[in-house]
Amino acid sequence: MLTFLAQQGQELQAPPIDYGAVSPILIVLGAACLSVLVEAFLPKAQRWSSQVVLTLLTLALAATGLIAYANSGSAPKEGKLTFAGAIAVDQPVLFLWGTLLLLGFGAVLLIADRSVEPGGAFVAEASVLPGTIKDRAQANRLGMQTEVFPLTLFALGGMMVFVAANDLLTMFIALEVLSLPLYLMCGLARRRRLLSQEAAVKYFLLGAFASAFFLYGVALLYGYAGSVKLADIATATAGTDRSDTLLYAGFGLLVVGLLFKASVGPFHAWTPDVYQGSPTPITAFMGACTKVAAFGGILRVLFVAFEKSSWEWNYVLWGVAIVSMVIGAVLGLTQTDVKRMIAYSSVAHAGFLLVGSISLSAEGLSGTMFYLLAYGFTTIAAFGVVSLVRNADGEATHLSQWAGLAKRSPVTAHVFTFLLLALAGIPLTSGFIGKFVVFAAALQSGMAPLVVVALVASAVAAFFYLRVIVLMYFSEPAADGPTVSVPGAFTTVAITLGAAITLVLGVWPAFALEWAGAGGFAF
Repeated sequence: MLTFLAQQGQELQAPPIDYGAVSPILIVLGAACLSVLVEAFLPKAQRWSSQVVLTLLTLALAATGLIAYANSGSAPKEGKLTFAGAIAVDQPVLFLWGTLLLLGFGAVLLIADRSVEPGGAFVAEASVLPGTIKDRAQANRLGMQTEVFPLTLFALGGMMVFVAANDLLTMFIALEVLSLPLYLMCGLARRRRLLSQEAAVKYFLLGAFASAFFLYGVALLYGYAGSVKLADIATATAGTDRSDTLLYAGFGLLVVGLLFKASVGPFHAWTPDVYQGSPTPITAFMGACTKVAAFGGILRVLFVAFEKSSWEWNYVLWGVAIVSMVIGAVLGLTQTDVKRMIAYSSVAHAGFLLVGSISLSAEGLSGTMFYLLAYGFTTIAAFGVVSLVRNADGEATHLSQWAGLAKRSPVTAHVFTFLLLALAGIPLTSGFIGKFVVFAAALQSGMAPLVVVALVASAVAAFFYLRVIVLMYFSEPAADGPTVSVPGAFTTVAITLGAAITLVLGVWPAFALEWAGAGGFAF
């Protein structure tokens, strides 16, 4: 091809790239590659400290680059396209990138902590039984498994590309880049190894199935619009001069792939098992960052490609949102494991987020992004607390083991109570503000019946949060009940940061709402 073009006298030109605009992505993915080299060449004794410093420094540098670009004057309010139009950098993308970097920082603090679990939360060798002499010897010899750090950076980089993708092929590649590291990390739990490996296999198989749906939807939409660019699909869907069969099928399959990653019911089957079986720091990372990435992609697809569609597709997603809220609220009532309860809580919250996403208004866009920021920090702090309640077998996640926790560790119970109230949407927490702005946007868009269902689901879901609170404060602790570990510095910072931001966004949300509503999508 190059020879042919040279013979024709044509000059090859590289696509224009605004390196300042995409610097956060380049920093994260470049550091991920460097982190792999650290694993390959540094002695084992030096890897943990090197990887922790490299990962946290990377996130700080990426955030600095993001702030510098946003304040440089070269970031137009309407956004810009780069990488031959494959990446869009606009105000929603800048907000989502900042959210991902902040939440990633909190999750990495939990991942890096070694004080709660000797040797860290990640297994040295899956075939070794936990607690045996060989397992302890191996943990002492190898220390913490540090390959989770490059995997985390690769996943985070994929998430950043995913929310900025301006065509469906770029979105699919980013989806795989963010998913593959998660499949691996889900199976690395030091405790409950069979459960962890089962979670990884389920997540991989169902994730591959959902990716196939997504890719098939891309193919059908290409057949309909003649392009995979979101702007071209928007132009095609606004017309009435072509058959809509490919559009209906392509949209349905594409949305299935997106809703799976967001753990929206009824595409949530993986969520409870994966949340329960994965190492708790990875569960926190998935519960916060993957939710942001998935809904960032959903928002871009709906607002850019299908906002002006002549087909009333939003009623289909009305039904999906209702199913998700009902499944999350009702099945959450039946759970006896804290992590599974939070998993079903995330399914209900995904339904609430979908309510804002399908409002197709500026208020719905800013409200949904604010909700993602608020929910992410609350989730990370909540899983940080869960990692502290332990018995001889590791984390004590059965609800009966949390009885009387307030008498054993009042501070831990107080913090977890506050976080549960935030998830329930009680006033003076970020959860209340998030639900309020999303539901208000839905009402303005004429979706009053959907808001009524959401309010009922919120009331039902509040019951299983209150059940845990009552159990902690009004039950007697068992004599052989779990203990609350003293958190290390990293876990303390993660929990404190998450709880503090949950409070700040509940009392003073204006600055975050203003940032979230600074502009619309570029295409």
